Amino acid sequence: MPGLMGRTTTILKAKYSRLLNKAENPSETLDYSYEEQLRQLQNVKRGIADVATAKKRLEMQYTSMQQQVDKLDGQARDALKANREDLAREALTRKAAIQGQLDGIMTQGQQLEAQQAKLQEGEKTLSAKVESFRTQKEVIKAQYSAAEAQVKIGEAVTGIGDNMADVGLAVQRAKDKTEQMQARAAAVDELTAAGTLDDLTSTGGDDIDRQLKEISQSGQVDDELAKIKAELGTGGDAPQAIPAASDAEASPVEEPAAEPAAEETQ
Repeated sequence: MPGLMGRTTTILKAKYSRLLNKAENPSETLDYSYEEQLRQLQNVKRGIADVATAKKRLEMQYTSMQQQVDKLDGQARDALKANREDLAREALTRKAAIQGQLDGIMTQGQQLEAQQAKLQEGEKTLSAKVESFRTQKEVIKAQYSAAEAQVKIGEAVTGIGDNMADVGLAVQRAKDKTEQMQARAAAVDELTAAGTLDDLTSTGGDDIDRQLKEISQSGQVDDELAKIKAELGTGGDAPQAIPAASDAEASPVEEPAAEPAAEETQ
């Protein structure tokens, strides 16, 4: 069971990795990485600003406490002048406590100073790396764009790209449909000529009318051919012309005269 689960996990990871590789755009990945480095650089700069702010607050606090020390020292002197040693002792005690705090503030200030210097040095190094990455990023993006364009041109020229493959299939389908339509048109013409299909746009009648028309046309051709042969003297005796009706009326056939009647017997 553990072996089966391990194989399943490996297969899923492999398929997921392949999907990620297919979906990953190097230009987008580089831009995202550059933005992340810029965020880190901004965080470093923000940290430097926070350290500088804390150091400035310590400096202000140190100045204020130093003023208190100077004030307590003056109060102690005034108290001694007034023969108030107890007040002078109280003022000097407070002065000593504040001076102890000043030493701690000075130590913290020195630590913040060192931390600020370290952050500023790191910020310079990181800024240089970010700038170098930006230049390299633009070069890689330009190279990738050029390679991608070259691949698209090569695929378009050779016809192995997805889009060109679709275009090729569309052209082939158009050719097939054109050939099919041409074959159908030729078949319809052939069937119409053979009389299998009726030409609804023709005014020549049905099949019997068409055959009679063909016979009539054939007879006309034969008559015209015989006439030409007669004119050329190659067709034998010329056919006798049928006399016109007017001629027959003009020369009627004379009837034979009636025989004289027999003489009566005397």
